[in-house]
Amino acid sequence: MSLRHITVIAPHFKRRLSGVTSTVVQLVPEQVRLGRGIVTLGPGLPDHLPKMLWRQLPALWRRPEQARWRVWPARRNTEMLPGILMRSVLRMPLKLLFTSAAQRKHSRYTKWLIRNMDAVVATSARSGSFLEVPHTVIRHGIDLEVFHPPRSADDAMAATGLPGRYLIGCFGRVRHQKGTDLFVRAMIELLPQHPDWTAVVCGRVTAEHHAFGEELKAAVAAAGLSDRIRFLGEVDDIKPWYRRLTLYVAPSRNEGFGLTPLEAMASQTAVVASDAGAYSEQIAIGETGAVVPAGNYEALRDAIRPYLANPRLAQEHGRKGLEHVQANFALRREAEALEEVYSAMISL
Repeated sequence: MSLRHITVIAPHFKRRLSGVTSTVVQLVPEQVRLGRGIVTLGPGLPDHLPKMLWRQLPALWRRPEQARWRVWPARRNTEMLPGILMRSVLRMPLKLLFTSAAQRKHSRYTKWLIRNMDAVVATSARSGSFLEVPHTVIRHGIDLEVFHPPRSADDAMAATGLPGRYLIGCFGRVRHQKGTDLFVRAMIELLPQHPDWTAVVCGRVTAEHHAFGEELKAAVAAAGLSDRIRFLGEVDDIKPWYRRLTLYVAPSRNEGFGLTPLEAMASQTAVVASDAGAYSEQIAIGETGAVVPAGNYEALRDAIRPYLANPRLAQEHGRKGLEHVQANFALRREAEALEEVYSAMISL
């Protein structure tokens, strides 16, 4: 691919799938549709995304046509540092942008990297509160064509072959950080009182968390609920599972931004979430779902209970959740906001 008309080089220096990967995969095609000349650089991304090759790096010494600079939008320390070297040591015509989702104090090293950026974006007001430099808040969005309400029989609970009439789910890697144990504990306590509901846990169990996952399965078996609390592992396509749910639970103890509540609401599913990440900025409390303090089991259980007792409430909040995401979290809104940042940086 020629880089003559490319004004944004989006690095992705991690092979394993992550939340950053999901963001890049969804966002770049939308930016292309807006007319931005953008390519990715690095491993771990699907083939349909526009890419430049490592051997093309010397071409970055040449300015793009009709622009003074290219933008290097980094999302990790491992992407900020090469950008600094290329701009400040190799004197490539680059402007550096860092997007911060972290909700914790940054290390001295990270603070140094951030101070050397030309512009900074925070994915939520909360993550922005940990930054010590001027920044713009641009919240992540959701592709409303990819995540959408039920459209066919395959999107219904009946398509799962699981018992019950209503489905409640928790998606993501099975680990303490994600609060999977809090969800399972709540299901063990609540499901015996609500026989129409079945729970599913979808997500990979890595080797280091194998014992944690086995303990959860043993607790479910001991409660005699193995038929109603199912561990599905990493499913091939998570999107229809969102549409089959009546209630989604995001019980993370800590999170970066966290897209799953948006994915659920875009699928017309109500959400109960902790206040980790940007969850509290995504959910309209009492209208599209509920938010509880991260790590607080009792609060999580008590927020789930009314939905199990009244599925119509969950369905109503699911409908309002869809409207809320369509109005406030469409992917195009994120792409357009970033486009304004890129344009300002390139024209400096």
